[in-house]
Amino acid sequence: MKVVLFCGGQGLRIREASVAVPKPLVTIGDRPILWHVMQYYAHYGHKEFILCLGHMGDAIRGYFAGAEVPGWQITFADTGVQSSVGERLMAVRSYLEGEPVFLANYSDGLTDLHLPDVIAALAASGKVAALLCVRPALSCHFVQTAPEGDVTDIKDADQLDLKINGGYFVFTPAIFDYLRDGEDLLDAPLRRLVHGGKLLGYRHDGFWRSMDTLKDKQMLEELYAAGRAPWEIWKRGRA
Repeated sequence: MKVVLFCGGQGLRIREASVAVPKPLVTIGDRPILWHVMQYYAHYGHKEFILCLGHMGDAIRGYFAGAEVPGWQITFADTGVQSSVGERLMAVRSYLEGEPVFLANYSDGLTDLHLPDVIAALAASGKVAALLCVRPALSCHFVQTAPEGDVTDIKDADQLDLKINGGYFVFTPAIFDYLRDGEDLLDAPLRRLVHGGKLLGYRHDGFWRSMDTLKDKQMLEELYAAGRAPWEIWKRGRA
């Protein structure tokens, strides 16, 4: 399957680590996080990548000009510096003609998810799209209050059944019927799918972490340096 990777954002929340390079090229160990994401998909046999470029797109082109990527087919698509994710997806529609199913990713999150399970779940559901639902990496406490202000409960985030969008998607071509010009993917388009009963949320309680901040990068670096990187499923043998 083809894999659409959104690589055009400015990475403002991790600016300390991405002044000289775009966020997808911020490294974990000796490789950019974008490479780790692509290696994840390649492990499952999905080696045709469409990179939706924007901010510092030339730097991403330059990295892959000298990187060893055996068997990978990479298409670089200029999708605009200020474009939303939805606009970037619409911009590469022509590259996806004839694809019954395709994959997409924000390019800034890592997981040990068994990808074929999500693809199979979408096929069995008959829905238009599937998104990964994961636990948020929160270190805060949630407070529940009564109308008069009395605190009735305090719970750690891990005690609650909270799920957020993990940035891993499986789409059928019908997703384009739900997109409109100028819309972001997570705004009106996915809400239309929800209202029509066409969006599958695939729950994953295993490892997932997005590299949004410098603290996230440091955590991922520590796992990698210790040889305990859960997302490196390609080191465990066959898919």
